[in-house]
Amino acid sequence: MRILSPASLLCSGSWRSGFWVLALALGFPAEAFAATLPQLEVAMFPPQIVWLVISFVVLYILMAKVALPRIGEVLEERQNRVDDNLAKAQTLNDAAETAKEAYEKALSEARSKAQGDLRAVRERADREAANQQTELSEKLKATVLQSEKEIAASKAEAIAGVRDVAVDVAGVIVEKLIGEAPGKATLAKAVDSFSDA
Repeated sequence: MRILSPASLLCSGSWRSGFWVLALALGFPAEAFAATLPQLEVAMFPPQIVWLVISFVVLYILMAKVALPRIGEVLEERQNRVDDNLAKAQTLNDAAETAKEAYEKALSEARSKAQGDLRAVRERADREAANQQTELSEKLKATVLQSEKEIAASKAEAIAGVRDVAVDVAGVIVEKLIGEAPGKATLAKAVDSFSDA
């Protein structure tokens, strides 16, 4: 049987050598490791249980006094940050809703104002068109009256010219029929009596 010394355990490079060195430092004899695994020997159970309890208590105290408070602080800080972010998001959401409502109200007012302005412009344009139509109608009436006067004057001139032509033509016809020219006054009287009938 080979007995391991602490120096040989340290130089062996085995990963288990660290445990054996610890066991030797705690007072376990090196011979105990030669035949079997120490954790499986019934004689080694009481010291293992003692060390288990000591390790558990040390780990519990470390966890309870150092690690868990730090984790709790981190979780609490994270929760506070999440709550702050949610509060900021709610504030921004409320501000956005307020801005949206103000925008929609301004848009509605602008549409109403634009429709009112459009209605006013349309009414003004209708009034101006009616005024222009009235003025144009009056101008057209004046033009029509003037044209009618000019037509009446032209007609009177034309009729007067026709009378003179009729007198001349009647004189030529009578002269050709009778052979002698009647008097202008007689021809004018005959043409006038014919045109009145």
